[in-house]
Amino acid sequence: MKKIESGSGGGSTDGAPPRGRPRSEAARRSVLDAALELCRRDGYQELTIKGIADEAQVGRQTVYRWWPTKQDVLLEVLTELPHRSPAELFPDTGDVYRDVEELLGHTFRLTRGATGRAVVGLMADAQADASLARRLQEEVIAPRRAALREILERGVERGQLRQDGPASVDLAVDFAFGVMWYRLLSGHAPVDEPLAAEIAAALGPLLGSVAAPAAPAAPAAPGSPGGPGSETAGRR
Repeated sequence: MKKIESGSGGGSTDGAPPRGRPRSEAARRSVLDAALELCRRDGYQELTIKGIADEAQVGRQTVYRWWPTKQDVLLEVLTELPHRSPAELFPDTGDVYRDVEELLGHTFRLTRGATGRAVVGLMADAQADASLARRLQEEVIAPRRAALREILERGVERGQLRQDGPASVDLAVDFAFGVMWYRLLSGHAPVDEPLAAEIAAALGPLLGSVAAPAAPAAPAAPGSPGGPGSETAGRR
């Protein structure tokens, strides 16, 4: 098959000036999608620039021209993915707990596939690479933290949270994503939608939730215990 070569297109990673010809959008997307698929299929440790180039059907030098390492490719993938579904990164349903659950649920769904292997692999490499650690924090982790913080602060402004509980907003954000990272790294329990719901519910007591008014009890049906016509109705 004919390989896609670089043509007109975007910029480079980490603020470096473009080298050579601008890359084509078709080649860029092919490389990013190939890296994610190979990471899902074979794992982070097996991922190579040669493998990415072959899977994307581009020349190896096309990849190296814009991404010196596989880490650079994956960082761009992880940075771009949230912006393919911006509504899921910035939900605003009017209910702070639902917004938290939707944001975390979307994030957790991504981690169950190739992105989970990618972020765990990058996090492991970042322990011995300060530059990678900084980029992982700034480009991948910080935007998600900022999105959750915005939701919680909006909940305080709307009176749905009091922020007088035992934790600050920043600690609540650490709690939410800390649970995710712990489960991703240890693999002892799933990172899924039920976890997102549990975390959303737990953030209320952490920050100081405003109790919702109790819903009025539905009238008992005739003949039911305590309802009209029942033996117990007249005893109360």
